[in-house]
Amino acid sequence: MGDAEGVLYWDTSAVLSTLMADRHTDLAVRQLRSQATHLLSSLAWAEAHAVLSRLRREGGASEHGFRAAQGLLAQGPWQRISSSPDWAVTRAIAVRWHLRGADLWHLAMAKSLQRDLPEITMLTYDVALQEAAMGEGLASHAGPEVPVP
Repeated sequence: MGDAEGVLYWDTSAVLSTLMADRHTDLAVRQLRSQATHLLSSLAWAEAHAVLSRLRREGGASEHGFRAAQGLLAQGPWQRISSSPDWAVTRAIAVRWHLRGADLWHLAMAKSLQRDLPEITMLTYDVALQEAAMGEGLASHAGPEVPVP
């Protein structure tokens, strides 16, 4: 699955930065255009769709913007994975790091995949998740600036 530029596991914060302009968009789009293998979990897919739908309902996105973002999400270079994290890995990570449930799930998923894909790294713009990913040997590609939660 991996190639010369490795494997990137995208958490939802990174995915959303490719779909909506924010301070991480340039870096996220650069990563998306890299020759890495880009992995998107079913959880990130669901979370991204939930955010887009909420923005549309609350007036934060036009109908056109909403449809465009949905199209980008569906057509992006991500390889969709429907795996679940290893239960023991999840429990161990929960003890080591103070993370919200979905962030714990994403980190445990990337860590579980690391057994078969040692070159995997995690792309996130969440401060706590980035710190935990680095601590788990999943060096983050978040870039030089430290994201704000």
